Amino acid sequence: MGLCLGVLPIRAAAPAAPPPNVILIVADDFAVGDVAAFNGGRTRTPAIDRLAAEGVWFHAAYSASAVCAPARAAIYTGRYPHRTGVVSLDLNREPELTRLRLDEVTIADAFRAGGYVTGLIGKWHTGAGEQWHPLRRGFAEFEGFSGSEPKMTYFAYPLDVQGRRIEVADKYLTDDLSARALGFVRRHRDRPFFLNLCHYAPHRPLGAPADVVARYRAQGHDEKIATIYAMNEVMDRGLGELLAELDRLDLTSRTLVIFTSDNGPDPIPGPRFNHGLRGMKYEVHEGGIRVPLIFRWTGRFAPGSRQAVAHFIDFFPTLVELCGLRVPLAARPRDGASLVPVLAGERDRTDTPRFWQWNRANPDYTHNAAVRDGPWKLVRPFVTRNVPEGASTAAPMLYHLPTDPFETTDVAAQHPERVARLRAALDAWSSEIERERQRP
Repeated sequence: MGLCLGVLPIRAAAPAAPPPNVILIVADDFAVGDVAAFNGGRTRTPAIDRLAAEGVWFHAAYSASAVCAPARAAIYTGRYPHRTGVVSLDLNREPELTRLRLDEVTIADAFRAGGYVTGLIGKWHTGAGEQWHPLRRGFAEFEGFSGSEPKMTYFAYPLDVQGRRIEVADKYLTDDLSARALGFVRRHRDRPFFLNLCHYAPHRPLGAPADVVARYRAQGHDEKIATIYAMNEVMDRGLGELLAELDRLDLTSRTLVIFTSDNGPDPIPGPRFNHGLRGMKYEVHEGGIRVPLIFRWTGRFAPGSRQAVAHFIDFFPTLVELCGLRVPLAARPRDGASLVPVLAGERDRTDTPRFWQWNRANPDYTHNAAVRDGPWKLVRPFVTRNVPEGASTAAPMLYHLPTDPFETTDVAAQHPERVARLRAALDAWSSEIERERQRP
């Protein structure tokens, strides 16, 4: 395997069709197994099911991290999150480790420079403070929250609306965000727009309308899982209203809709169905980093599934190509590659290695790190979701994902040379991105 640490070029050829509006929907802790179309009817997600039927579904879609803030940093920059400075979770306790560096250009910057009106509704989570406010990072409109709000619930919560804080106690958060997304689309129906809708559901603290929870309790789920499924159903209901509004405004064929989640399911409320994938949020096993991913652009991309690996660092170059954007000269090199040929069904690209690492606080690359190269995945084991106590000495594990998608059988002993190559690649990546993370 040849290690690819160089920058992958971004193609900027003008798209064949007029550039689309873009709605990028990011759920929070929503699992692949939460999509009703693929879980035997355990849940109710008709809008997401519609997107999956009308769009391109990626079987091997990956977040850039096993937790939320770094995952979002990768979406916004097309770069591994460590490069951007966003490596941990809590904006209040670890502000210096959760801020998107000011020398990073965001996809919102690129859209705004390209004449799009840009909006973020919902969770930001990549920097607290005036300099890191979404209105300073490429978004012309913001109606949302930081992502580390103490004592926030779904029935009583603060919102930042264009820099002004308001307290809401008479609405349900998910419904409120859905309504604000509808308002954004209606306001800007006559000009190109980029809307990033970042729902909080089904992130803790759990909370949902009692009547919806009761239906899932009646199916035999415990209170926590029933609440999570109810939270997802309410979010999906709002997505259905958004899709219906695009239809009503005759915007469906002019709008690319992307749906994904920031990472796998949260283990704290307890395990739930996730197709047998090993691990959950916080872990770089498949259950922690595999996410649902749908691209729907009606009339442009034929519906169907794709086997190619897709990673959050690929979003930026993909949107640049699809929308004919010019990347600002100040932008640092991106790590991802455009998914456009895969979306168009022209070919499955030759996948380059993809990397992951996460631990709370400053990165320790001996913990919870992984590299996938083609069918092979090397994992340095997860140790703790708290701050690790020193370097891990656990031996890396090797999996052949086509024959072992659930990572049940470590075949490292049978392939020592492959383990050595992948371990060397992971070490080289870790050193390179850590140097850039610590740049002045």
